[in-house]
Amino acid sequence: MKTRKFNFLHILLMMGLIVLPISCDDEAFLEEDLRDALSPATFYNNDAEAALAVNGVMMGLISSNGHRNRQYASMSHYGSDEGGPSRGNVAGTYHNYLYEEGVGGYGNTWRVWYQTIRDANSALENIEGNDKLSRTFRDQAIGQLLTIRALIYWELTVMWGDVPYFRDLPSSEVLGSIERTPVATIRTDLKADLERAASLLPSEWSGVDYGRFTKWAALGFKTKIHLYDREWAETVATANQIINGSPHALMDNFEDVYGRSRMMIGDPQNKEMIAWIDFAGLSGEGVMSAADYARNSGGFVEEMTPRGRDEPKNKGEKAAFNAALAANGDEFNGFGAYSPFPDAAKRSRWQDGDLRYDVTIITHYEGFELKHKYFKKLWQPNLEASYRGNRHENFILLRLADVYLMAAEAQNELGGPGEAYQYINKVRERAFEPDNPLSGLNQTSFREALQEERFFELMGEHQRKRDLIRWGLLAERIQNTTVFKQHNARKVNYAPRHHLLPIPLEEIQNNPNLLNTDPTNNGYR
Repeated sequence: MKTRKFNFLHILLMMGLIVLPISCDDEAFLEEDLRDALSPATFYNNDAEAALAVNGVMMGLISSNGHRNRQYASMSHYGSDEGGPSRGNVAGTYHNYLYEEGVGGYGNTWRVWYQTIRDANSALENIEGNDKLSRTFRDQAIGQLLTIRALIYWELTVMWGDVPYFRDLPSSEVLGSIERTPVATIRTDLKADLERAASLLPSEWSGVDYGRFTKWAALGFKTKIHLYDREWAETVATANQIINGSPHALMDNFEDVYGRSRMMIGDPQNKEMIAWIDFAGLSGEGVMSAADYARNSGGFVEEMTPRGRDEPKNKGEKAAFNAALAANGDEFNGFGAYSPFPDAAKRSRWQDGDLRYDVTIITHYEGFELKHKYFKKLWQPNLEASYRGNRHENFILLRLADVYLMAAEAQNELGGPGEAYQYINKVRERAFEPDNPLSGLNQTSFREALQEERFFELMGEHQRKRDLIRWGLLAERIQNTTVFKQHNARKVNYAPRHHLLPIPLEEIQNNPNLLNTDPTNNGYR
């Protein structure tokens, strides 16, 4: 989102919304009506003030413990059959299925997401029905807040299953005793919220607002929830709204989806991207300092970009290799913490003619053989575009190819592949030269082909582990995938309980009622 990224807490402190405690011996002074003091109840007087609140909620999405952090990547997709760290000291807890109750660091993400939910609830409470705000702004603000809240609750249910659920601002006493709510109940509300959000949000944003969630983002998240809930007809219907009614289109070439300038806010022509979390912004704009900008920039691309010390494979070529990097304005300045597994990196694993391989996987750089294989489509070694410590590529949540594949999967489950071919072959049309459409499959073989198609199209995009879990295939893939030697232990460590995370131990200690509906804490006790 190319908009001013205000941290609402910082703004409140600057503007006096948060009244700090003072000491005074004058009892009468303490009884004074502080007419000049601000509070949430007196702050939402116009569109500009309310916009600060919406932007403040958005800050929760780019928190260091939210989507931009390695921790999110660890929880959401480490441990699948597509890739992992090329060295053993990075995120081994998740790749090797060693996380247990109180072990894994997932509590930080839990806390920042629930804080964002509370912030969203507070903003909704003060914007809904507020006649001081223009109707257009009020509707769009509500749509954004509903979408953000739904996205976070969706993530919580995928990672933890039944979770605490509230749509208001519960008191400390309520928060300290609240129980978990069933996933089905939460997601029923989320789908209704996203439907409402879609009716309030614009089809597109422009200017400084480009990158905010649109009606198509809301409908895209709703499509995903329908898919996970195995509501096939609803999945197809909602996906078709996007495919047939939105301004989004597949890029002509797969390499244009993730090019050197990919995921950057300056390229609104990338019509395939439907929803992303903005890490670009405008450096130094508003109240944001340069240091804040660096801290709030995107981080996961660093996982995909190599470390300089690791490459090339032939150390005797180091000087020539570094010269080639410099000539291209590149530097291997990332962490190299997420690389394709040997099977995924083999050209023979991919179908003949699949153009996505050379865009997705890189084994050589300027003629030099690399020691490790990398996800080329997601790395960013170019210094002008992005440098370590201030990476600001956007985190892609949803693109149109995923919507096509969701529609294909759901249509096949509804009645076989007949009407499903149109969706999957639209994606394959771009992927192959010459064109290689699927045909002649039954429902089972189409399902298997669809699972493979998602593997190749969405590799590295935080989809695979979740797909394998919902298909019931994660255990099989863990046992049968060739991995790096430092991940061999996962075959022994893996257990079905790892499909969900345990509720953070600190939360249970503060609120034992979280165990009322499940004393095992998702099987970890």
